Amino acid sequence: MKRSLHLLLLLLITAVLPVAAQTGLSVTPPRVYFTVAPGQQQRQKITVSNVSKTSTLDLSISLNDWSYDDKGNNMIFDAGSTAVSCAKWVAILPSSFFSLAPGEHRDIEIQMAPPASLSDTLSVHTAMLYVSQLNPIDDVSQKGTNIKVAVRTGIKLYQRLPVSRNANLDIENFSKSKEELILQFANIGNVWADGTASCELLNKQTGKKTTLKDIIFYSLPGNKRKVFFTLPSTLEKGEYVASAVLNYGDEATVKLAELEFKNE
Repeated sequence: MKRSLHLLLLLLITAVLPVAAQTGLSVTPPRVYFTVAPGQQQRQKITVSNVSKTSTLDLSISLNDWSYDDKGNNMIFDAGSTAVSCAKWVAILPSSFFSLAPGEHRDIEIQMAPPASLSDTLSVHTAMLYVSQLNPIDDVSQKGTNIKVAVRTGIKLYQRLPVSRNANLDIENFSKSKEELILQFANIGNVWADGTASCELLNKQTGKKTTLKDIIFYSLPGNKRKVFFTLPSTLEKGEYVASAVLNYGDEATVKLAELEFKNE
């Protein structure tokens, strides 16, 4: 008698996710921003959509904390466990539990209400909101194994105080390590700063320029970040000047660093 192996496959995503069983979940926008003072409240809407043509989704909404590591990767923590958490200030309206028929979408209100007694001096607080499927769908893997598929989507919540924005990054170091250039910077402003790090190499002997791959970055106040530019394996030997640029913020602020090195 052939035995079937039943597995629960949990797929964590931040955008629309279609899978073989025609299960799909979309939550927009991927980031929600609140500007609200302690003792006040603000509401924003997200739209949750069932992109499946055949499956009804039973869904729940939950909250966690999150932060970036020094490479910009997301780290997830229990709700209310970090100093920058706003998870406990969030209310989901009208309910954290609901169902969507195939093709149906629904607007959900998120209420952010920092307590009047808030005493910390942090300019930004954050949380991660998850929309999770509660009724896994039967499917078969590529190897023929019976599995159950559920989907989960996370979006980021940001809360800041209603004060003048100061997006400010400070380049702390620019160095070479083996086949990489490492640009280190810190967010010393009072708001999130997102942008692009770019780097161009100039061969001092030949004048040839080489443009390295741009790197998109995200940062929060107090974050220290490292971005790594990989040197091409075909880069000619010689002396170089590397020019790194951080381009960020609504006003396209630019910060520049230069490094001289030898490629041997």
